[in-house]
Amino acid sequence: MTSAPTILTATAERFANVEFDSVLGDVVARAPREDVVGLLESVRDAGYEMFIDLCAVDYLVRDPRFDVVVNVVSLAESSRLRVIIGVPGTDSTMPTITAVYPGADFYEREAFDLFGIDFSGHPDLTRILLPDEWEGHPLRKEIAIGSVPVQFKEANKAK
Repeated sequence: MTSAPTILTATAERFANVEFDSVLGDVVARAPREDVVGLLESVRDAGYEMFIDLCAVDYLVRDPRFDVVVNVVSLAESSRLRVIIGVPGTDSTMPTITAVYPGADFYEREAFDLFGIDFSGHPDLTRILLPDEWEGHPLRKEIAIGSVPVQFKEANKAK
């Protein structure tokens, strides 16, 4: 495990249970979901001012089942930070980060819509891609893979 970069020294000291590492030149922090808001406030105040994206990953057979991945950038330091938050499948909730990074709003709605991760405290956690009457969350791995029958024409058949 690698120590946190200099810009995040105070954050690493404040959040001793966050594991910092380096993967392919990017700083990666694994954080418990209870600390995510405080951690990201500290990270933002340290200079990671630009929110890039938020996505979710479903591992199905692993605990915690889901990872929520938040990417932020420090322009002054030319540094990217990836924060990975484990979310159990039995209680797929975590606090919203929209108060820290308002740009996370639609990304959290997408993760809710497709994976069923509930972001508590979100200002408008409603479906964003699927119709409101849609049941389930299609990117969860327990969902059966569907198929749409394709009709092929008998093209250029020799007579």
